[in-house]
Amino acid sequence: MSDSNTGVVPYGSLDLLVLKTLDSMGSMHGFGIARRIEQVCEQLVHLNQGSIYPALLRLQQQGWIESEWGVSENNRRAKFYSITPAGQKQLEVEVENWNRMTSLVARFLGETS
Repeated sequence: MSDSNTGVVPYGSLDLLVLKTLDSMGSMHGFGIARRIEQVCEQLVHLNQGSIYPALLRLQQQGWIESEWGVSENNRRAKFYSITPAGQKQLEVEVENWNRMTSLVARFLGETS
């Protein structure tokens, strides 16, 4: 998920980032999802095909996203992903879990939140 100049997406957070991206941006193809996450993270992470596509497959198998074939901006056939109602519910759970975990770690490190 990273090279020597970029950070690693914390374990378990890629699903949250993908769900949030689709929730806020609407239907997108895999490459676009990866680039959007990198853009929002200000290039602090780099997602390659070996990380984004397995995550998309896993999310689709969970029923949290769905896909359909379409044509990309550069006129290529691409699979477009969108969040499902179950995915929107899971996004809420993921956000709660993330907030809980970051609060716990902050407390452990002696910081206040």
